[in-house]
Amino acid sequence: MASSVVMQSILASSKTPGVTGTRLSLIPAKYAFAPSMSRGACSLRIRCMAKDGQKKESSPASTIPTPQPKPKASTSFFDVLAFSGPAPERINGRLAMIGFVAAMAVEVSNGQDVFSQISNGGVPWFLGTSVLLTLASLVPLFKGVSVQSKSGGLMTSDAEMWNGRFAMLGLVALAFTEYLKGSALV
Repeated sequence: MASSVVMQSILASSKTPGVTGTRLSLIPAKYAFAPSMSRGACSLRIRCMAKDGQKKESSPASTIPTPQPKPKASTSFFDVLAFSGPAPERINGRLAMIGFVAAMAVEVSNGQDVFSQISNGGVPWFLGTSVLLTLASLVPLFKGVSVQSKSGGLMTSDAEMWNGRFAMLGLVALAFTEYLKGSALV
């Protein structure tokens, strides 16, 4: 503790206190060679060449870029549902993930293919699930919450996008294979 106080006082002062010639009055011998700092020793000048060949000087504070505030996500209906907006592909991917799992579960349990599932009362279930999932996906986006702010660990927004894309492809491939085969896949 005492050595910490001595070191702080040595480094904080402009000259080493207690040193008179080669004799030390208050500081032990092991601290005698502490660097002396002047007030201007910590300032830094940066020089650069301008385009016209003139030297210009700037202070360190002006060369450090200030962080720009992140723009808040737009909550406009047309921005959220735009072709490149945050909602369309994400909602379609979520619906495809649920649709693929549901189609495979019904196919394994009942032996019905996708087309017979749709014709035997699947349309109301599809519409109800679509409306519910779409509203649940749009509410946070209209409040200004971005999907990237809620992603972390394994459950990232990129992983959700890729899973949705694979589910869309899987659902189309399932329907196409069952159409060509003429019966359920499983």
